[in-house]
Amino acid sequence: MSKFKYIVVALLLSACTSDDTDTLIENSNTLTNYLQDRSVENGAVIACAGNTEDDTVSVEIFFYPEEDATNYRLYETSSTDVDSNDFLNYNRIFLNDAPVFNGYLRKFTGEFTTERWFIVSFEKDNEIKLSNPIRLKNESQPTLFANAISINQQLSQMPLFNWNVNSEMNNAIFFQVLSTINNDLISGTYTYENQFQYYDTSNVILNITNGTPPDLVLGDDYKMTIMDVSVDNWINEIFVSQFTVE
Repeated sequence: MSKFKYIVVALLLSACTSDDTDTLIENSNTLTNYLQDRSVENGAVIACAGNTEDDTVSVEIFFYPEEDATNYRLYETSSTDVDSNDFLNYNRIFLNDAPVFNGYLRKFTGEFTTERWFIVSFEKDNEIKLSNPIRLKNESQPTLFANAISINQQLSQMPLFNWNVNSEMNNAIFFQVLSTINNDLISGTYTYENQFQYYDTSNVILNITNGTPPDLVLGDDYKMTIMDVSVDNWINEIFVSQFTVE
């Protein structure tokens, strides 16, 4: 998990100077204002972002909502030329969030013509939880889309999935979702390796599946979705492939 969170920045909320106080009064939507006098856990929200397949201006910011989490929020900077770890640079952006894969994930969707940083937050147990900064790269490095997933079904009902890495330098982690054709999540896992076998969790570093996943049904169709995510939480590539269980 420590590697999965990548670069964990220690959160030290010091007392505001008079100048800081003036800034907070002028802009109540800053992230710093929201965090003031609150218990905060930094790097606690799993989140990433990527552009859509047909429109690089349209961006989806995905996050994993913990059980009983409330008050989902999204904050943004004005550009990428700022300190991404300085919360004074973030202002709240008001976008509706929607469930993905039965609500195992949620996402904000918006249109962005310039690149910037995002932070996702939610509240749980009287504490504000924050994601690590997410670097929007829809202009400089648009998310790629592919269906080239190798599926080995030598072991019946335990397909082995392999996929190529577009750039090992840009990759930090992979997120895999096995679902029905209607996008009902069956299993959700994270690995460092570019392979996953249903349901072998020996190389899984984080499992968001609730309980034990069901046996796959012979002859039924399923879908595998894989996100190749960078160290700054941008989705380098999304793989989607449909298959029939043998």
